[in-house]
Amino acid sequence: MFTGIDEVDWASMRHAYGSAEDVPALLRGLASADSAAREVALDGMYGAVHHQGDVYDSTLACLPFLFRLVQCEEVGDRGEVVGLLVSIGGEAVEGGAVGEGPVETYARARTAVRAGAAAFARLAGDPDPAVRQAAPGAVVRFLDQPARVLDLLAQRISVERNDGVLIALAESLGLFARRHPGHAPRAVDLLTALSGPPAGPGLRLAALGQLAGCAPERLPVDLVSTAVALLRVRSRGPRPQPRPATDTLVGRLRQLRPSDEEGSQLLRTLHGGLGDRVADRIALLEGQLSSPDPTDRCNAVWMASALVHGWRGDFHRPVELIGAQLAEGEGRLRDSAVSVLSGLFGLAAPAADQLSALVDAHGDLWVRHWERGAPTLGDPLKALARAGDARAVPVLALVLAGPVVPDDLGHVIAPLGRAAAPLAPALRSRLAGVPLDSPELGTRALPLLAALTALEDVRAVPAVLRVLLGAPEEVRSRDALIAAAIRALRAFGAAAAEAAPVLRTLLDTEYAVAAADALWSVQGDADAVRPVLARELANGRSGVRRPAAEALARMGPAARPALPALRHAADSPELWERMSAACALWRVGGEEGLAVPVLRAAWAENPHCRLLIADCLVALGPAGAPLHDLVDGELAAPRRHTASFPGVAGPGGHSEQGAFADEQLLRLLRMCRGARE
Repeated sequence: MFTGIDEVDWASMRHAYGSAEDVPALLRGLASADSAAREVALDGMYGAVHHQGDVYDSTLACLPFLFRLVQCEEVGDRGEVVGLLVSIGGEAVEGGAVGEGPVETYARARTAVRAGAAAFARLAGDPDPAVRQAAPGAVVRFLDQPARVLDLLAQRISVERNDGVLIALAESLGLFARRHPGHAPRAVDLLTALSGPPAGPGLRLAALGQLAGCAPERLPVDLVSTAVALLRVRSRGPRPQPRPATDTLVGRLRQLRPSDEEGSQLLRTLHGGLGDRVADRIALLEGQLSSPDPTDRCNAVWMASALVHGWRGDFHRPVELIGAQLAEGEGRLRDSAVSVLSGLFGLAAPAADQLSALVDAHGDLWVRHWERGAPTLGDPLKALARAGDARAVPVLALVLAGPVVPDDLGHVIAPLGRAAAPLAPALRSRLAGVPLDSPELGTRALPLLAALTALEDVRAVPAVLRVLLGAPEEVRSRDALIAAAIRALRAFGAAAAEAAPVLRTLLDTEYAVAAADALWSVQGDADAVRPVLARELANGRSGVRRPAAEALARMGPAARPALPALRHAADSPELWERMSAACALWRVGGEEGLAVPVLRAAWAENPHCRLLIADCLVALGPAGAPLHDLVDGELAAPRRHTASFPGVAGPGGHSEQGAFADEQLLRLLRMCRGARE
């Protein structure tokens, strides 16, 4: 296997951590008779030689030896090595010109793996089921003979008896159909046959998932009830057992996977294939979340999170069912449900009763203590507060009065709205008591400032001014602190009149835009504010021109003398600057003709712009009619504007606040439509 390995000049090659001199030892470790040694070697290959998907010269030099390893039946864990080869070959850039540097290295890796693809075809009939399970996907990806590949898959399906391998073959048929449309009909026929009796429940679910992705017209009309019934049958049978935990990177990553990874993948694939059939996916989730098996329900909790964050629909019942998992007692299922609910904000309201019951019953969950780092708010209480449920308020009051107050508590106040007003005195007191010379000033004060801003607590003006005037130059996050303090004063409006002199002193500093914006809110002195904002819009550094335009927009017609500067900014090469300037042009001067093309282009170019544009349209009222077609189109779209990846059906692919931001957008757009109607 290793003939010639010592003739390779490994010392001249590199991997993620420097010299590749240790690579021969890693390759030999993959062939060890000891399973722990093999795992450590695989850990090293992924950790250094193929670090985070990167391909180095040493990675290329490994390929001949990896191919020899997978073809030697005496070597253990060869299925893992096949997976490593697939990953190395799959990192190459497909299509387009291949240039110098890393892209060229990836292309060479893909070419080398494709050159050895005949080995994968032989491995499809290997005595080791793990190798047979890994081989079909590799054959489809790298063997450039579609007819031969399809014949091989069909032949293996006819003789294979291992459930895991059969599922891999079904998945490979779906991949084949998507990659080779001209040969897809036969592959789809095979999948259709596998989706019904006498195939087992796991194989049928796999086939249905692949049909959903490549031939949805071949799905049964009773898909959801069929899939739920198959899931129930599968749950009653034996499941693949996870490998024992090991203290390696590969082992730790394995521990993060679902305990029933195969079942999770089967349903994720089906959800992904169904795409924008949100009603069917919600019905499927309801079936999963009602399963007698807690593992199925745990998998469903995370799939529900992905669906809610990626798509729009009526999620009341799935969220209610996630809440029902909170009664399961300690364990992975309850923890998963709490974690998902804490990321849903107002959409978690259907589970509020269960969250409240959990919070009431477990005071030990109010605050989470970490081995390292400061304590944080416990997820059940955080989820209840983020849902906007007033039952969180008295518990938060107890936490605020207790000996340990998490620094992040202030971040959950805004969703509670006016219901959190009773907390204002304690929040104000804590802000007033934060030592200004503390190195943790930013960590402790920023959430409190955010909370008091959300509550518009005008009695906090002295405490806010104390931070604004007293934050030391050397303190971490000083700029963020000053900005947050100024935002608070802006939110307080005319009630913060005593802060006006301080704000005026900041009009010639790096905080000029924020100070001018706040001064307008506090005193409404256009003559003092407008020249500062126009100056910063015209001459300010990148990063201040956008907020300057937004502040001018809030001034409305009082900012008309700044229109020339806004017209210039609306032609900025920077997207957010020209979009903000266009909104201001429309709101300040009614310059629809200049604004509409800029805003329409920004809407299409970057979905994250849509929240600001929608806010502008709400402010414009009926005058925003030239862009109301965008409003109607967005309200009709099934995908959330924040969704990262089409068809995602796992816990990744969205930010924690993705659904929250999209719900804000939908609320604004409905206001636009309501004003029009």
